[in-house]
Amino acid sequence: MEGDCLICIKYLMFIFNFFIFLGGSFLLGVGIWVLVDPTGFREIVAANPLLFTGVYTILILGGMLFLLGFLGCCGAIRENKCLLLFFFMLILIIFLAELAVAILAFIFREHQLTRDYFTKELKVHYHGTNSTDVFTSTWNAIMTTFDCCGVNSAEDFDDQSLFRRLNPSRLVPEVCCQRKNLMMSKEECLKGIMPIRIKGCYSAVVDYFETYIYMAGALAIVVLTVELFAMVFAMCLFRGIQ
Repeated sequence: MEGDCLICIKYLMFIFNFFIFLGGSFLLGVGIWVLVDPTGFREIVAANPLLFTGVYTILILGGMLFLLGFLGCCGAIRENKCLLLFFFMLILIIFLAELAVAILAFIFREHQLTRDYFTKELKVHYHGTNSTDVFTSTWNAIMTTFDCCGVNSAEDFDDQSLFRRLNPSRLVPEVCCQRKNLMMSKEECLKGIMPIRIKGCYSAVVDYFETYIYMAGALAIVVLTVELFAMVFAMCLFRGIQ
């Protein structure tokens, strides 16, 4: 391989690994933000095993991309064959893992994260406003944070729901009657005479995260593309070093 071509690949690999480094930093930042944010996102994540696993997957992948981006930059500048081969093998494993996660998320998108799933879980496990149950406390935090009631609406708390069986005199939980800067009769709300929070939490949460979901999807495509090019450049540089 000619010297000029080798130098070109060397610096191209450095640039691509720098973007991998930035992508890993972003994923680490997002994962840490979701875990420490005080406005209720921790409760949302804890409410669903798939989301809970996804956050820690983002943290792990972000940390690995952060490290690999750094190692790739060093390997390209130093032209170290062992470091380049090690970098190639690790980034190949990460690439395949990310691809598998993306495929599984697409396959199970209609299983865990659906309106029917959350409605069923709410009816079976939700106790009421004053309950110390983790599931119930989480849903109370969600309904308070997003100013919503139930998954679809207050009608989710029907006669078949656990809440109505435990609280036969109330049509909706007390948390559905709380609204900032609004005078109301709480008793009328509890009896269903005066509904306060009409919007369901599923729509409220999806609307809030819709922009971030598209951003995360676009970022994932960019990261996978950059990783693919980085592997190509790493192998070309590896073969070109004497």
